[in-house]
This record gives sequence, C-alpha cells and structure tokens, in this order.
Amino acid sequence: MKYERPLLSTLRTELSRPARVIHVLIGPRQVGKTTIARGIEESIGIPTVYATADSPVPLDSAWIETQWRRTMAEGAPSGGPILLILDEVQKVRGWSETLKLLWDSRPKAPEIRVLILGSSSLLMQEGLSSLAGRFFLHRCNHWGYPECRTAFGWNLEQWIYFGGYPGAASFTENESSWKRYIADSLIETVIARDVLQMSKITKPVLLRHLFALAATLPAQSVSYTKMLGQLHDAGNTTTLAHYLKLLETAFLASGLELFSRGKQRKRGSSPKLVLWNNALINALSTRTFADALNDTIWWGRLVENAVGACLCNSLYSVEFEISYWREGAHEVDYVVARGRDVWAIEVKSGRSGKTTGLTRFRDRYPKARALLVGGQGIPLEAFFSKNPASWLV
Repeated sequence: MKYERPLLSTLRTELSRPARVIHVLIGPRQVGKTTIARGIEESIGIPTVYATADSPVPLDSAWIETQWRRTMAEGAPSGGPILLILDEVQKVRGWSETLKLLWDSRPKAPEIRVLILGSSSLLMQEGLSSLAGRFFLHRCNHWGYPECRTAFGWNLEQWIYFGGYPGAASFTENESSWKRYIADSLIETVIARDVLQMSKITKPVLLRHLFALAATLPAQSVSYTKMLGQLHDAGNTTTLAHYLKLLETAFLASGLELFSRGKQRKRGSSPKLVLWNNALINALSTRTFADALNDTIWWGRLVENAVGACLCNSLYSVEFEISYWREGAHEVDYVVARGRDVWAIEVKSGRSGKTTGLTRFRDRYPKARALLVGGQGIPLEAFFSKNPASWLV
C-alpha cells in the first residue's frame, strides 16, 4: 500500500498559501523527507523546482543562486506562485546567508515559496540563526508505532525490534538482509556523509566505535571511564562527550545527563545511552527477532530504549529537557522537565517490577509527577500509540 505521512498534508497546506516564511523540514535520513517533498511537488498544483545538494562534490552559494534564478525564470510566464524545494541544503557552504539575501530581495512577482530540507540538526540550527524571523520549522521524526502499524501491518513487538525505517521494511522477512541494509545503507551513510564530512573529526574510528558501543548498551548509563576502557585510542572524556553530541545532531544516539534540580549538574556524569531508533541497535546485534523476544533482560532494554527514543523524537529540546536520575541503588529511567513541571517515568516490560526509584525520587522532589509505562501502568501499546506529550499532563 502507498502510505502518506501526515506531515505531507500539513506542509502542502502551508505551501498552498501565500508565502510569509521559508518552511524548513529537518529530520534523520531515510524517514521520508524527500518523499514528502516529492509528494508536495506532485500534488500541490503550482509549478515546482526541486534540487538536491546531496552530492559528493562540495557546493557553494552559487548553487543556491542558480536554483533561485531557475525558479524565477520558470515561474515568470504564468505570473502565479512557484515553489522552490532545496534538499540537503546544509551541505552548501554559506547557504543561510545566501538564502537570506535572496529572500529579502525577492520580487513581488513571481511569488516564490520555499521549502528547504536538512538531515543535520546542528548544521541546520546554526544556519537558521541567520534566518531569524524568516522561517517556520517542521520536524520529520523516525517512524513511530502507529505509522508502522498502518503502513506495514506490524504489531508492537515487530516495531520494537525492527524500528521505524520505511525503506528497510521490505527486508524484514530476511533478517540477515535487513541487518546488512541498516548497517550499510543507513548507519554507515549517516556517519560517513552527515557526521564525518560535516564536522572536524580527529578520530573517525573512535566515532564509529562509540556508536557501536552505544548500540550494545541501549538504555544503560555508562561512565566515561568505562567507555575509555572499552574504546581504543579514546582520547579523553571531553572528546567522547563531543562525539556523543554529534551523534545526537545526526538523530542517531543521545547521551542523557543525570537529572538535578536546584543545583548545577555534575559535569562528566555517566550518560545514559539512548538510540533514536531501535533498528540501529538490532542491526548490529547477533540476536534474531526470536532471540530478542526470548531474552527477557535484552527485550526489557529494547522496550526501555524505545520509550527513550520516543521521548527524544517527540519532545523538542526548546520546550522539554530529557534526562535520567540515579541515587545509589535507586534509579528512574527517564525524567522529563518543562519549566517547573517534572515527570518521572519508569518503564516496565513485564507485569512485575519494583518502583522504589519512583518513590525515592518523589521523596526528593515532592512536586514531581510519576508515570509508569508498561507493567501495571500505561500499557505499552497505548503509550506508543500516542504522542508522549499527551501523557505529560
């Protein structure tokens, strides 16, 4: 079946109106950003120019100027609006300054509407600072459970294991092929083209090993000292923290910090490793789907990581802050803060399980609200079927 992500309809509606801002679409590779852009091109009903900067040869601002003049030329005969779509725009040197100049000096006719796409959160945000007041940001996240259920007929266990990459869905019947596709076509492409080429990386092998380590320890807090002991040529903790942040800007993995309210956080605290898509974990694991289901401890890690991934994908850092909490033997899986509001989230993959961490946390922070996911709390199916923000009330 042909599935259309809801974001396509939202963007098509926005771009069908007179242009007031530049529309920006950011998100991971291979989750449908280009498909959405192409869908808009085919269905919006106005002339459209589509161009991509996803090239092995570095492009400069002249490329953007060329696409802009091409758009003006193609839109001039009709006199109506015309849409310009620029894909992977963060790869163009000086893209934001050039786009700002062109946008501010655009003529009244033809009316140019602009949609730009990018797969690097950091580079897009750095560029957008030059476009303050001129853009509206849309986020294209990893596919959640409801979308995979509708598009592929997956049950919850399949989504928890196979994650949410639509292009990989056709490979799931042959798990060996699926693992190779995720590792070669997704993980290696993102690290090689979106991280290593776009940032100054002095130890590229370390970056890859750090990601692989995170994939073997999903939803676990690991001290930087332990990481240094397991990684060759690891440098120092500052390097590891920086590389974790780069993996986050590529929508691959996060190192969540230890929660602390009312005092400065302890720098260098053990980060909790969360992969943004469970496919990234299982593609590098030797376990099959059946093996994972039968391994209670490992499946619990996958469920806990899936909850963390859901939070990272849906709760944006401008409004929400995601962390975890630990004090001695007591731990809370995730802590979400929004202003003065705090939610402590405990994840249970089975029916039983102690919640002493929640109790101790609420002793420390009496105004915090507790949320139990799985077990005797919110059923996993129900939790993953809604935007996590809807549970934070």
